[in-house]
Amino acid sequence: MTDKNIKIALVQMSMTESVNENLAKACAKTREAAKNGAQIVCLPELFASQYFCQQQHPDIFDLAESIPGPTTTAMATVAKEMNIVILVSVFEKRTPGLHHNTLVVIEADGTIAGLYRKMHIPDDPLFFEKYYFAPGDTGFKTFETSKGHIAALVCWDQWYPEAARIAALKGAKIIFYPTAIGWHPDEKEEYGERQVSAWMTIQRSHAIANGVFVAAVNRCGFEKIVGKGLEFWGHSFVSDPFGRVMTQAEQDETILYHDCDLALLEDTRRNWPFLRDRRIDAYDPILNRYIDKEE
Repeated sequence: MTDKNIKIALVQMSMTESVNENLAKACAKTREAAKNGAQIVCLPELFASQYFCQQQHPDIFDLAESIPGPTTTAMATVAKEMNIVILVSVFEKRTPGLHHNTLVVIEADGTIAGLYRKMHIPDDPLFFEKYYFAPGDTGFKTFETSKGHIAALVCWDQWYPEAARIAALKGAKIIFYPTAIGWHPDEKEEYGERQVSAWMTIQRSHAIANGVFVAAVNRCGFEKIVGKGLEFWGHSFVSDPFGRVMTQAEQDETILYHDCDLALLEDTRRNWPFLRDRRIDAYDPILNRYIDKEE
């Protein structure tokens, strides 16, 4: 793929209790994005349902689906109809008792280009993902699609510089981060602004350190499954390779667009040649869980 520009779209949307309604909305908004010129469209994490990880209950596994399955089949129809690449987040049922938080890349001809299973799985109050998802076993993958060479990491992955680095080393020009992140109501007033700032800062740093575009798409809206619920903060954004926020949403439903000028990768990396100056001969310690005090 040698195009100098790739127009991407991030669908920031809220979810209801109805899987059918959520999927219909995702299809409609993806079609809208394509009609406005988007070549690659990314949807939020686990958009087919409300964020069920607020609680731990075995019946919730009924939401999981195979790949291909209803969600990927519906989105594949849209991809082929509109000639676009779509990034689709799915609660994957791999086999009974084994489930993943999986990102499926659907090609413009409606075929599945590949999938990535979320590698970093969080476990926090109202984010009980370890109960539902086994850690990914795909490694950090990139996808040479008909619209551009991309990587797709998922939510908690966005805090790890190692994942972004590997994606860049494998040739990704844009790293997408479909996300479901929000505020605990009791924490918003004190910590809310700082949390959003930290979330954006870490992802912008990945763009700078690797000389790539970063596109983060979050869900929005309030979802109460248990307790006081979660308020998903939206704030989807696109950062260029210099770390500049090129477009950003607030908390409402919207579709963000950006024309990614791939010539910026060349220009940025010539001036900041971080890949050239890496000391790959000295990085073995990073493979340790922790390094105890050296004598």
